Amino acid sequence: MRIWRGAAAGPISLLMMVASMSLIAIVTDAQAQATPQATQEIKGLLDFVEHSQCQFVRNGSEYPGTLARGHLEKKLSYLEGKNMVNSAEDFIDLAATKSSSSGRAYEVRCPEGAQPANTWLKKELQRQRQLH
Repeated sequence: MRIWRGAAAGPISLLMMVASMSLIAIVTDAQAQATPQATQEIKGLLDFVEHSQCQFVRNGSEYPGTLARGHLEKKLSYLEGKNMVNSAEDFIDLAATKSSSSGRAYEVRCPEGAQPANTWLKKELQRQRQLH
């Protein structure tokens, strides 16, 4: 009876192991990137934020749509650099729900009332999807 030892396996087994690990890394990376549809939906949400008459509330301070968009784009860029966004829902949940520094939830204050930013954006995402 022979006992399996990694060193005795030889260069072919080692090559197969390295190839398998490389393939897993490639597949994992591909899964974490946004699809063209997700990219379009995120752009639509950012346009919505920018042109909204609502005030975006972050850490107790109100910001108009143009500044809110800029802030969310910075967060999106950071998350994309870490391959963490592959859907519009990921964008909302990871970039547009709460402050990364304080943990406080984002809010929007609109003429019809205030609500959590993630609720507001998810409603808009559903509206945009119904149009297409």
